[in-house]
Amino acid sequence: MIGRLRGRVVELDGPVAVVDVGGVGYEVEMTTSAAAMLATATAEVVVHTHMAARDDVQALYGFASASERDLFRSLIKVSGIGPKLALALLSSVAPDRFASAIASGDVAAISRVPGIGKKTASRLVIELRDRVGELATGTATGAGLNAETREAVLALVSLGYRENAAARVVGEVVEALGAVSVEDLVKESLKRMAAA
Repeated sequence: MIGRLRGRVVELDGPVAVVDVGGVGYEVEMTTSAAAMLATATAEVVVHTHMAARDDVQALYGFASASERDLFRSLIKVSGIGPKLALALLSSVAPDRFASAIASGDVAAISRVPGIGKKTASRLVIELRDRVGELATGTATGAGLNAETREAVLALVSLGYRENAAARVVGEVVEALGAVSVEDLVKESLKRMAAA
């Protein structure tokens, strides 16, 4: 099993990244928030992974934190939840909010995720409620990012913005402006979010 990659991102096409580790490029399918954060990384990154092998396919799924990967592993243990649907869920809902929805039995919030109906959402609540304390409450705002980018994303989250949206916008700002201060990252990100 491949549990972690450490290297440079050489390709990023939506939620699929190619991470070069010692000259070998590993293709990794990621949550959209983790992929957006990789887009801002200028140095070596660490990607926590889960490898899935089926009859004719081997796939590597990547996450920005071990806690996000652990939540993914809990999700795919639930009947009817495959890796693609688990990635879609983690791309739509931050891990801490998902854990909160499970703990409170909020089926409506979970069923808003594309591909998850009320029946599947109910199954998730029933099967994961006992493990909610073990579920990942960490967010993907950490691995592989420089301190300024991480701080900017956390600042936007503290202002009430969704983590996925904050990570995406901060990534766009870094691409457009390059290396700038946390204050400038937050200001420009807020401008872009207000204009959207």
